Amino acid sequence: MPLSFRSQNHGNVAFGFFNIESDMLLLEKYFFFADDFCELIGLISHTVEKTGDMESEFDFAVYHIENPRDIGDLMGAIHGISYTGFIGETYKRFPFPEKPEDFKQNPDGYKTRDLIIDLIDKIAVKKKILIQLSEDKHIHIGSYLFDIDTFHELILYVDRGGYPRWDDEKRPCYVTDMKNSIQKSSNLFFHGVFAEKRK
Repeated sequence: MPLSFRSQNHGNVAFGFFNIESDMLLLEKYFFFADDFCELIGLISHTVEKTGDMESEFDFAVYHIENPRDIGDLMGAIHGISYTGFIGETYKRFPFPEKPEDFKQNPDGYKTRDLIIDLIDKIAVKKKILIQLSEDKHIHIGSYLFDIDTFHELILYVDRGGYPRWDDEKRPCYVTDMKNSIQKSSNLFFHGVFAEKRK
């Protein structure tokens, strides 16, 4: 389930997984797959460390849904009372589990990807956004600006499998690879992401 994170320019914004059977993430009106996000984080950690340039830019491909009605009603879909927009269509295929103990993020969510792409292609526009890092340790993800602490929280969210966490704490390989890249990096932009006090 997406959680609320503080941006520097748009107040609180939603970020996270929105269905336990999909590996797609949302950031407000942007939708993208978790492995692409993790690969991007690994690329940033290596590139910035190698060049030493904190003023860096990266392209990132997303699905963009401008109209909130086309995004859908997440809480309505979870409770089975409203199946509007892209999220509603997703929940028609993968309803919220009846048993609370089954509410866990599936590490094999990639297996539903073809269906999810087919659904979102009918609604969203594919576009590239800029990921921009600044020397004052802020990051733009498209139109959203985050300070370094909140950016770290986004990374930790994916590492944990969001809320309700990965099923059996089993992380997909792409998440483990991201964490390894960050832990090996001496780039100050990622310093302390996985510090023990933050777990």
